[in-house]
Amino acid sequence: MTKHSLEILLERIASWPDEAQDEFVKSLADIERRHAGVYKLSDDERAAVRRGLADMRAGRLASDEAVTALFSRYGV
Repeated sequence: MTKHSLEILLERIASWPDEAQDEFVKSLADIERRHAGVYKLSDDERAAVRRGLADMRAGRLASDEAVTALFSRYGV
């Protein structure tokens, strides 16, 4: 997107209802978090990572065959 296109879009956003503008700002903040700097895990995400690491250390991993079968089942 060119700078000019972005400027036009920002002008149009000014006429959107407040609720739509709020949604736009939240979306931009989410995009910026994903593309700038270090991602910070939420408490739930951190707990999920710890569970996954514990499973890995305990040898509770799916085999390559099981993963392939699951992906095939869902067309991935």
